[in-house]
Amino acid sequence: MNNDMKKLMRSRGSRMICGVCGGIGEYLNIDPTLVRLIWAICSVASVGMGLLVYFIAAVVMPESDDIMM
Repeated sequence: MNNDMKKLMRSRGSRMICGVCGGIGEYLNIDPTLVRLIWAICSVASVGMGLLVYFIAAVVMPESDDIMM
């Protein structure tokens, strides 16, 4: 049985605040800057609800063991 499944984890290498957007970018194989931009637009459009979701995700998501840049 192969255990090579991807796991959604906070990034240690491409983090700006807590590593949530970096982890999502690594999981989806897209640039973390694009994830940060989309998250900022959605946060402004939802009158700051994105910030609450970000910090909840920072608490819930485990931190990655390896440092990838």
